[in-house]
Amino acid sequence: MLLRLLLLTVLGGLALTLAPGAASAQTEPAGTEQVSGTLRTNASGPIEGVEVVVTTADGAEVETAETDENGQWAVPLPGPGQYTVTIDAEDLPEGVVLTGENTRTVTVDAGRNQGVIIALSDGSREAGGGTVRWVQLLVEGLRFGLLIAMAAVGLSLIFGTTGLTNFAHGELVTIGAIAAWFINVQGGVPLVPAALIAMVIGAGVGALNELAIWRPLRRRGTGLVAALVISIGLSLLLRYLYQIIFGGGSEAYADYRGQRAVDYGAFTMTNADLSSIVIALVVLLLVAVMLQRTKIGKAMRAVADNRDLAASSGINVNRVILVVWMMGGALAALGGVLLGLSDEVQWDMGFRLLLLMFAGVTLGGLGTAYGALVGSIVVGVFVQMSTLVIPNDVKYVGGLLLLIVILIVRPQGILGSRVRVG
Repeated sequence: MLLRLLLLTVLGGLALTLAPGAASAQTEPAGTEQVSGTLRTNASGPIEGVEVVVTTADGAEVETAETDENGQWAVPLPGPGQYTVTIDAEDLPEGVVLTGENTRTVTVDAGRNQGVIIALSDGSREAGGGTVRWVQLLVEGLRFGLLIAMAAVGLSLIFGTTGLTNFAHGELVTIGAIAAWFINVQGGVPLVPAALIAMVIGAGVGALNELAIWRPLRRRGTGLVAALVISIGLSLLLRYLYQIIFGGGSEAYADYRGQRAVDYGAFTMTNADLSSIVIALVVLLLVAVMLQRTKIGKAMRAVADNRDLAASSGINVNRVILVVWMMGGALAALGGVLLGLSDEVQWDMGFRLLLLMFAGVTLGGLGTAYGALVGSIVVGVFVQMSTLVIPNDVKYVGGLLLLIVILIVRPQGILGSRVRVG
């Protein structure tokens, strides 16, 4: 009965998510679709005269435009669909370089002006003998580490209470970002309530995972290796289901396209990134208080330390594990929403974060919530700071290298089994 109720709740939530988009597609005027953007840097300002080429998904050219004196460009489209935007890097002025690819693929809905961000750098952040550079990277690393920790805390608690190494946890991150995008962009709901609804959907999907898959497998005595393989298969299934539903492009939340960074002296940061840091800190602090002060939090720590002893002392282990899955799903969904603010929403964003989550959990100490928090922050800072000496494209390798070094020196992780607090 409970399983049926959860299935109806999740399916109903997804129906509400998708329905507004269908309604808006019927009511919005035809022929008003376009892509647009602005090319500018902190020091050089607007960049004029850069050629922008827009093509369809099959490579047919739609139109070519040039940026104006304000660095702005816009190209009208023949209709909704997927389009690729490419800029000519040779048109960039001296000293201005691309910080990523010169192309972006976006999906344009009916009647929508889709903003496109092409990241540029003029070297101004490296001025001042490198001081500003490392401060900027440190702040970015703290933000990135906190976002990893949002998802990794749930992953660590799931491992601590069930012993499951869940390779499908990244898909909980993705579903939060995608659900919030549909509710925000298609449904016209402001991002804050959309994020809260996405957390409820994430908690529901987490509960569905536990009740429909993992609890029956535990009752049948399925081994941990077999469960690990099942989680990999579940990850593949959900990931490509997301691609079918959401598409292969990158999408931004409404009103969060091309935000200008605010200069704080030693570093710059957009208001969205600053909000992400504050929200992540508050949520993780609340999780810590819950684990230390509440009855269910103490029960979670007891089950993580010794499940059999917790059961013999009267704790309902199955109920605790269900709460852990729901909390883990909600935290992962919120982490996906916050990650989508800075990196935009993509169908495989959670999978790309998965190895760093495992690195943070293992580095901090397997099965410990606080260990996952500490390890994730260390990984996030190290990954960003490593770009001082290695190319940006391979920075994630630095986080995994740090994991190897720490485990050679201290196999139990930073906190380890001697401080089993979660």
